[in-house]
Amino acid sequence: MPGKVAARNSTTSRLPRKSSGPAPASRKSTRTRISSPTIVIPQEGPTSTLRTRICDVFSAAQRTTAGHRKLVVGLRKIQEACCYEQAKNQGRDDFEENDFNVEVARCVIRLMGVKKSESVGDRIVRYLGIFLRHASDKDAELLPESDVEEATQSFSETPTTRLTSYILSISLPLLASKEKTVRYRSTQLIAHIINSLDSIDDEYFNLLKVGLSKRVRDKEPMIRVQAVLGLGRLAGNEDDMDSENADSDDDVVSGLLEKLLEILQNDPSADVRRSLLLNLPITPSTLPYLLERARDLDPATRRALYSRLLPALGDFRHLSLSMREKLLRWGLRDRDENVRKATARLFRERWIEDCAGPRTDSEDVTPGAPGPVNIEGLLELLERIDVVNSAVEDGIALEAMKEFWSGRPDYRDEISFGDEFWEHLTPESTFMVRSFNDFCSQEGEGKLESLIEEKMPEVTKLAFFLQRYTNDLVDVLRSNDASNEGEEDTVEQEFVVEQLLRIAKTLDYSDEVGRRKMFALLRETLAIAELPDDITKLVVDVLRDVCGVEASGERDFCGVVLEAVAEVHDTILADEVVPENEDESFHSAQSELSDSTPTKDSQKQSKASENASDGEEDEAKAIREIMVNMKCLHIAQCMLQNVEGSLQKNLHLVTMLNNLVVPAVRSHEAPIRERGLLCLGLCCLLDKNLAEENLTLFLHCYNKGHETLQVTALHVLSDILATHPSLVSLQSPDAALSKSVSKIFSKAIKATQAIDVQSAAIIALCKLMLTGVIQDEDLLKQAVIAFFDPATKENAVLRQALSYFLPVFCHSRRENMETMASVAPSIIHAVIGLVEELDEEEEMVGIGTVGNMLVDWTDARKLVVQDEACVSWDEAGRKEVKAVNGDIHLELAEHLLEKVMSHGCTSKLKSAFLRYSTYLRAGEEKKAIIPLLGKLYVSANSTPEKLQVIYELVTEAIDTKAANDAASRNGLSKLHLALRKVIGEAGTTSKGVEEETTVGVALEESIVVAKAESIEHGETQMAEVIQDAEMKMTEDEGKTEVQDSLLEELLEDEDMEL
Repeated sequence: MPGKVAARNSTTSRLPRKSSGPAPASRKSTRTRISSPTIVIPQEGPTSTLRTRICDVFSAAQRTTAGHRKLVVGLRKIQEACCYEQAKNQGRDDFEENDFNVEVARCVIRLMGVKKSESVGDRIVRYLGIFLRHASDKDAELLPESDVEEATQSFSETPTTRLTSYILSISLPLLASKEKTVRYRSTQLIAHIINSLDSIDDEYFNLLKVGLSKRVRDKEPMIRVQAVLGLGRLAGNEDDMDSENADSDDDVVSGLLEKLLEILQNDPSADVRRSLLLNLPITPSTLPYLLERARDLDPATRRALYSRLLPALGDFRHLSLSMREKLLRWGLRDRDENVRKATARLFRERWIEDCAGPRTDSEDVTPGAPGPVNIEGLLELLERIDVVNSAVEDGIALEAMKEFWSGRPDYRDEISFGDEFWEHLTPESTFMVRSFNDFCSQEGEGKLESLIEEKMPEVTKLAFFLQRYTNDLVDVLRSNDASNEGEEDTVEQEFVVEQLLRIAKTLDYSDEVGRRKMFALLRETLAIAELPDDITKLVVDVLRDVCGVEASGERDFCGVVLEAVAEVHDTILADEVVPENEDESFHSAQSELSDSTPTKDSQKQSKASENASDGEEDEAKAIREIMVNMKCLHIAQCMLQNVEGSLQKNLHLVTMLNNLVVPAVRSHEAPIRERGLLCLGLCCLLDKNLAEENLTLFLHCYNKGHETLQVTALHVLSDILATHPSLVSLQSPDAALSKSVSKIFSKAIKATQAIDVQSAAIIALCKLMLTGVIQDEDLLKQAVIAFFDPATKENAVLRQALSYFLPVFCHSRRENMETMASVAPSIIHAVIGLVEELDEEEEMVGIGTVGNMLVDWTDARKLVVQDEACVSWDEAGRKEVKAVNGDIHLELAEHLLEKVMSHGCTSKLKSAFLRYSTYLRAGEEKKAIIPLLGKLYVSANSTPEKLQVIYELVTEAIDTKAANDAASRNGLSKLHLALRKVIGEAGTTSKGVEEETTVGVALEESIVVAKAESIEHGETQMAEVIQDAEMKMTEDEGKTEVQDSLLEELLEDEDMEL
């Protein structure tokens, strides 16, 4: 047995002092070495058998990881032979512990120069970690029992701890090396050692935190990854007591966990964020930051959260309800398929196991495989995600259960819905059966319909269950109305009825008995006045399916619904306040008369009380009437949303329009009038003449209505125009109507204070422009300007809609591209105006970005469907694709060049200052427009006439020196050369290119002089300075010989420098 090793109980370890690798004597000396950028390689010295044996071990370890365990045991034997007396006596050579440490460190130093791409470096780092862990365990076994208890409370010094300290003392100075490879390998080795060992010497604990904390700001992402791997382990064991006695270096160490959380949120490298996500300690303070990575930009990081962190987190029920819902929604609706799969697997395998409970020993289940079927656990899982609120139309519960049924066929086969199940329905059980029914009817291409026939009840039976739970709901609603209680007690019962109706909507009504039973039930249910609006809508939808899709079925459907509307109207109006016992009230009045004689005061009080009671009754009656009309209009609205036939051919619809909708539109009550407008808009969709007659009404509602009514009017207008596009088409005889519609949309787009109105107008306009209903260049220009306007930065709905619409609109049709090309110069002009009006704190997208997007939107190569300009057919009828026609970019170039050539200093404004500011703005506009010319696509397949026109304009721009700066001159030159190459005029216009110049140089000099003189001489001499600048501008316009010669000399010097 090896001899006893001396151990100490202090928390600091004393490193061996050798000339080849001295240990740190103080914090100050360590900091001095950390700042050193060089690698100090110890002297080789004479070759020994110890060096040979250790080198053989490391040489074998770098080849493959398969034999690392065996090599670890071999190196441990060498260490024991050098460190323990008994082993030395048995060995042939007499080597000390320091010799072993020096030889191992010698191999470690050679590791530092190995590049990241070389896998041998990773193998050596991994081998060192395994060896240090194995050697530490062996040293712990060799400690006497008396020292074991002391070692658990303090850091015990062993040969392995001294070796670890020696390796760290060599690696720490290399963290600040100038070579990124050295920094990477040293950081990787230190991080791996930290994660391999259970404890580390306190002397190096803070030094490691300081060194690694500096490396998390390294410019190389691979180094930051290794730094956060080490700091993640240190952050979990951070000792706050050390900060009290720490020196200046502890400013870096303090708040280590907060610093890592900040890196987790803001580091630009996805690898760094993902490494921190998987290595930070999971505590109540760090958990929100870790779960926040579900919205990370990197798909691999989001997938790591759902596939690795959340399964290892433990019971998901410790998370808050809102966090569970967010995690499911973010994961299942992620744009990356792998993230969606990881989320679905987490839900159907991990979360269901938490609710199902631990597995028993009797269950024979393969490790890692899903557990057995547990329906109670599934119901608890649905309760934990709050299906009552998350199973709404846009909720996540239905998507989660769809993935559950898809990935758990064992639940699909084992589940059953017997009579006892239907007798005691809960929100969770009802939603479970509804999601099962939807999955089997929609997925599997009909292969799962047998499960519906096997497990779901027939139509007649389901109708009885629906009737029972509907009656229970109505009883509760009526009792709540009588006792003036809230609706909290009815939420779950409403949810149960809603889910049963959704199941009924998917059933097959070929069985006439079941169809009749369901028809009678729905007809009776629809006439219940107390029924909530959501359930009423579902009842109408199911009733439409029960009546059939034929025209006769639609007429029957309308007749039944209108009968229910009449019953609802009569039922609520029939409720009048009647005294419970008229005789008692009469006798009490007689007794009062017999007891006392009425006075004038008593008569006044009685009249006042009677007037007050009459006022309350009138108010209650008015409210009751409003409720009647609102309920009836809601039923009518649900009916109109399910009707597709002609309005004039359906007598029931005409009756409903005249007796219900028109009076509602004319009502003085705002809620009734708004809902009446919705119903009138739905009626207009069924009849073009009615729409044409009432289109002016909706325009008036927008002009005079409040914000909510304006949004409603915009929705109705867009639906009517999409259904009847001929109302505002170019062939429409009523031009005034089209102009009024355009004015409404123009006014709504500019309503920056009403975000909802602006968003509704943009969405409606996008739909109408994509379908070709509206073809207005001015509206398109306003929409693009609103997209770049900083005033709409808070309107995310508008910008998201336009970010999708603009490229789709332009790339879908050539005509749309041409329209965008025609308005591009005015858009740039308007955007420049917006830039000039910006405040200091406001930000806006650059003019160059705007121009690049306009060029991209008008690039004919990006057309989804190429037209006849790019496609031809040969004599054999085969399709030939020619070069893309570039006429659109030529038209854009023509518009831009005309805009540039029209700018100048010949404005006849009366004020010199206005002329001066106009000239400045024209110069800025030129700088924005001319560089775009070099990015245009010029094709040989373009129209020759257009090529010649653009060529002449470019030549004129070059001759007149329209370009003011280098970028503009380059843009003109690039377009000029492209055109010359296409039309074959090589070498005829080189003179114009060589003589490119601009009058803006002299103008800019005059502006600078004007500003300087205005500051120097004061405001009193401003008029003289402006007049002087104006004279200089006039001289530039005249192009005097002196200035021309001067400019030519300047240009020649500039060209020589370039």
